[in-house]
Amino acid sequence: GVTRLLLTRIPFFKEIIVSSFACDNCSWSNTEIQSAGRIQEQGVRYTLAVTSRQDVNREVVKADCATARIPELDFEIPAFTQKGVLTTIEGIIDRAVAGLEQDQPVRRATDEAVAKKIEEFIGKLKQLKEVHSPFTFILDDPSGNSFVENPRAPQRDDALVVTHYRRTPEQAALLGLEGEELDEKPVDSTEDLRNEVLQFNTNCPECNAPASTNMKVVQIPHFKEVVIMATNCDSCGHRTNEVKSGGAIEPQGTRLTLAITDPSDMTRDILKSETCSVEIPELEFELGMGALGGKFTTLEGLLKDIRDLVERNPFTLGDSSAPGRTEKLREFIGKLQEIIEGKRRAHFIMDDPAGNSYLQNVYAPEEDPELRVERYERSFAQNEELGLNDMKTEGYEAEGATG
Repeated sequence: GVTRLLLTRIPFFKEIIVSSFACDNCSWSNTEIQSAGRIQEQGVRYTLAVTSRQDVNREVVKADCATARIPELDFEIPAFTQKGVLTTIEGIIDRAVAGLEQDQPVRRATDEAVAKKIEEFIGKLKQLKEVHSPFTFILDDPSGNSFVENPRAPQRDDALVVTHYRRTPEQAALLGLEGEELDEKPVDSTEDLRNEVLQFNTNCPECNAPASTNMKVVQIPHFKEVVIMATNCDSCGHRTNEVKSGGAIEPQGTRLTLAITDPSDMTRDILKSETCSVEIPELEFELGMGALGGKFTTLEGLLKDIRDLVERNPFTLGDSSAPGRTEKLREFIGKLQEIIEGKRRAHFIMDDPAGNSYLQNVYAPEEDPELRVERYERSFAQNEELGLNDMKTEGYEAEGATG
């Protein structure tokens, strides 16, 4: 037969390998899944209150070391009794029914009483699929590689409780990790924050209607952590996103100079903090710090935001603009569009006295010939603008005691 392998990713979960085998001679087929990642730091337990047919259709990744339970029927599928599978809750029930029915003819011939009890139990399992009454589905995986779908992701699902726990020495031994768990570091709560999308209530900046803001901590390779916040208003449709640095102000300021020589430069990732100013010498253009706020985008995205900023200003191209200035600004926008399309070479400069801005080095970890990174000592005026001159982090306790 032929075995096909597919490396895929489940949204809000992780990568898995789906393998499918089919035989043309006897038409037998089989599918199973394996985790494409490592065993997680913690085990995971999913507890789902099944109350409707939609809940039975939720996708489930059940690793071979996971245990599935339905307490209402005192039913359990022990670990390592089935291969890993990507299915639904209904599929797990069907698989259990098929396994119990497989040996029923032999049981009827050898032990009629046992066969009758199993037949009754199979009937109860089949009734679960119709969800005539609510039941609880528990999936417990000490490897942390199983998953139950949250159809409302990234929002919280009230019917689904996800619990992370430390493995016992017995569970670690079953996974082949005996001896490693003893050296495991204590669970860091900040690690959970990095893997979770937090949500808090706020008001829409446009219509003041109640809205929610999603917040996520993201690690930028070869740089540092940043906090991305996105707000979406269901009332007026207004959407906005903002980026804050997740670290402290750097000891030195940073000046990044990129020579734009190829259209592929437009795809470079950019983190522009609120304290960063932007300059394009060839267009005699400078954007002060604070304009456009903090952004995590690409070079093309930032240049388009600059173009939109100029076009939407009523004092530049609107009714309140002067005729002579309008012509110059239209010429500027035309040149800026040529840079975006890769038809014109230019230098793109980001100057951030706080040192919290980033421009992707596509050659990392090697040096980028087109990107120059300069670090400099901040002036008194720059420190004053950042509020550092009056900030005292050492010796303030002694002064307070003396006073």
